[in-house]
Amino acid sequence: MQQLNYIHEGAKVAKNVHIDYFTTIHDDVEIGENTWIGSNVTIYPGARIGKNCKIFPGAVISATPQDLKFDGEYTTVEIGDDCTIRECVTINRGTTDRQKTVIGKNCLIMAYCHIAHDCILGDNVILANSVQLAGHVQLGEHAFIGGTSAVHQFVKIGEHVMIGGGSLVRKDVPPFITAAREPLSYIGLNTLGLRRRGFSNERIQAIQEIYRQLFLSGKNVTDATAAVKEKIEESADRENILDFFLNSKRGIIKKGNGENPD
Repeated sequence: MQQLNYIHEGAKVAKNVHIDYFTTIHDDVEIGENTWIGSNVTIYPGARIGKNCKIFPGAVISATPQDLKFDGEYTTVEIGDDCTIRECVTINRGTTDRQKTVIGKNCLIMAYCHIAHDCILGDNVILANSVQLAGHVQLGEHAFIGGTSAVHQFVKIGEHVMIGGGSLVRKDVPPFITAAREPLSYIGLNTLGLRRRGFSNERIQAIQEIYRQLFLSGKNVTDATAAVKEKIEESADRENILDFFLNSKRGIIKKGNGENPD
């Protein structure tokens, strides 16, 4: 029978990996146990794919970066265990900046998403259909990005963030919040998501008090962060949020009009 897919002899494919017809797997690729790869998938050199992943038809993994500064340096794409990569997703490998593009464990990347070079995605991230991530974007664990959203290069999005569909994300989005509207704005905590992940009411209320100071007090960032340090009891969540604000490179999104303080 005529061979219906191409797997380079240098690829390291673990046991129990299922590969459908018309798929191409190049040299210097590693695929973990029990991963399923659909038809018409192309996996280029430098891909490191974990166990129990599902990669649907038309996906292209570890293609060279769409970056004019890229000069052929050796870089990789790392995809953690239990990830689902849906139809026609494209994931480019890194450049000299970070040397790799990383997808954490248990992520769901829906159809037609693009993840550019040097992006770092934490565990349990969900990108809905057609989300476009420019280069060097960072997403914290449990972040959810609504469909057809576009994220500017070098933007950082904190953990447990929910961003509404169709958003243009030009500035950094701090942890635990919901962001939507145009321009993208803070509209409250991601309370439902936090409760689903086991956050207590007391913990959620403490985070809410921090964001009242940061977004609703009318103070500038310097004065608001100082007020948080003075008025809010120290905790890991407080330090995480303050660190995010104080180390933002692109600036933080603003409060939306008609903000509900609850």
